[in-house]
Amino acid sequence: MYAVVADVERYPEFLPMCTGLTVTSREAVPDGENLIAKMSVGYKQIAETFTTRVQLRPVALHIDAQYLDGPFKRLDNRWRFDAAADGGTIVDFYISYEFKSAMLGLLVGGVFDQAFRKFTEAFEARARKIYGAPESAV
Repeated sequence: MYAVVADVERYPEFLPMCTGLTVTSREAVPDGENLIAKMSVGYKQIAETFTTRVQLRPVALHIDAQYLDGPFKRLDNRWRFDAAADGGTIVDFYISYEFKSAMLGLLVGGVFDQAFRKFTEAFEARARKIYGAPESAV
C-alpha cells in the first residue's frame, strides 16, 4: 500500500476530484525522498491548485504532506502503514484542513470532506487493480 500512496504522479488516474498532479522537484534524503508537488482539484466550475512538500519515508512507512501554497489556511496530511496479522496492511490516514476563504469553504467544503473520506477507498481500489489482491488482503 505504501508504494501505491507514494506514487503521487498517478493520483489523477484514480483519486476523487484530482484533475492533475505535477512533481516540481525531488530531493533524495538519507531516509527517503522529499517532493514538491502541485495538485489540481476540481468540482463543477470550481478549480484550485495547491502545493505541498511530500516526505516519503519508505523504511518507516510514513508519508507526510506539508502545505506550502494554495487555497487553504492550513492542510495537514499523514499516512502510516503497518503490517496486519493476515498479511495485509493497516493504513492510518489523517487529513485536516481549513480554507482561507470562508466562501470557498461554504461552496466546496462539504464536497471536499466527502472526497477525502473516500481517499482510503480509492487507494485500496487502486492497489487491487495493480496487484490483483482480494479485498480482504489490502
